[in-house]
Amino acid sequence: MSDHSIHEALRQEVHPIERDDDYDSLIEHLGDASIVLLGEATHGTREFYRARAEISKHLITKKGFDAIAVEADWPDALRVSRYVQGSSRYHVKPRSSPPDMLAEEALGNFQRFPQWMWRNTEIVALVDWLRTHNQQIEQAERRIGFYGLDLYSLRNSMDAVVRYLSQVDPEAAKRARARYGCFDHLAEDPQRYGYAATFGMKKDCEDEVVRQLIELQSDMQRQLEGRLDGLPQSEIDELFYAQQNARVAQNAEAYYRSMFQGRDESWNLRDTHMADTLRLLRDHVARSKGSRAKVIVWAHNSHIGDARATEMGERGQLNLGQLVRQQAGDDCFLLGFTTHAGTVTAASDWDAPAELKTVRPSAADSFERLLHHVHAPAFFLPIRGMQRVQELLGERRMERAIGVIYLPETERVSHYFHAYMARQFDAVIHVDQTHALQPLDLSPHWTPGEVPETYPYGV
Repeated sequence: MSDHSIHEALRQEVHPIERDDDYDSLIEHLGDASIVLLGEATHGTREFYRARAEISKHLITKKGFDAIAVEADWPDALRVSRYVQGSSRYHVKPRSSPPDMLAEEALGNFQRFPQWMWRNTEIVALVDWLRTHNQQIEQAERRIGFYGLDLYSLRNSMDAVVRYLSQVDPEAAKRARARYGCFDHLAEDPQRYGYAATFGMKKDCEDEVVRQLIELQSDMQRQLEGRLDGLPQSEIDELFYAQQNARVAQNAEAYYRSMFQGRDESWNLRDTHMADTLRLLRDHVARSKGSRAKVIVWAHNSHIGDARATEMGERGQLNLGQLVRQQAGDDCFLLGFTTHAGTVTAASDWDAPAELKTVRPSAADSFERLLHHVHAPAFFLPIRGMQRVQELLGERRMERAIGVIYLPETERVSHYFHAYMARQFDAVIHVDQTHALQPLDLSPHWTPGEVPETYPYGV
């Protein structure tokens, strides 16, 4: 079948998106899924963040979803969750600091590169909406939470465990400090720790972080067994949060050691951690509310699209979307996002400043170019249960992935991979021309108006 014929056929299957209420067909297509994973083709596109926010609002208000879990670190996101839920107990900030009064303040823990992923104007608007929504919910356990799935926060998570234990069990806090002291000053630079431990320049700290997690897990079991005796839910919550920080410390230690043993191993450890965190979060929310938990996930397409349908999966990588699908089946829904051209916020190297960059028009043999020729500004394309669409997207093609780093000059090698989109996602949202996400912390390299007036034709 020629690409032209595919373009014509796809036009009959898409649902245009022009207003917020145009997401109704998407919400209906999600059915009764209790885990909805929302992707993004870049980490710096305004339209992707805005669409995910609108979809999340629909799911919360119309489908009764309980939480948003994001590709971010647990302690950083937990500060936001406390703000939107109106909880100030056991602050992750120093105890002398006053409670957060604004969304921008609640996002203050997001200081690690890339700050713009969560410190941006779209997230501020979402956090404001979540707080306003939660203020109308009387039962604390019914308020929407905002949680992190990632594992980069080695030092912050260890500090959070010790801070929690210092308030509830000073002797346990001493034991935690001693165990975490294994890292010495290297916890401030976990990649240095991973290098030193991998190549025998320092004893690894695996046993210590595992012992700490086991102790907190035992405490959790004892607390749950005593719940019927009137233990406040807030105390169970705080122990769960501390346990998750201990789990982050354990898996972060393993992750930083695995970085020097091969990309696939570290990738698999990270996505397995995210899947496990999501499962434990759902279990905790379900126990708290007494019914099935419904969670929205925000992560890059590379994490939420089923890896088994990509060349990364062929190499041995797995990912969050694959693991959730294997565990939940039709109770989950994987929604990918694509774009043809526009601008994006990204860096040129790790830890480099955020820049406003031009996104090159999509490659001729890519899924993005195929969807571009539908000739609609933005649309939703259902895939699951749509045999005709599955046939139209059944061919293996190139697909673009822009992360926190974007190198247009080497785009074909740096940012494209092969995939079977019909098996990778349950649906796709395509926004043909997109714009860069606006960071809260603007650098001299991020200046509106940098893009040539002739764009995209003069590129």
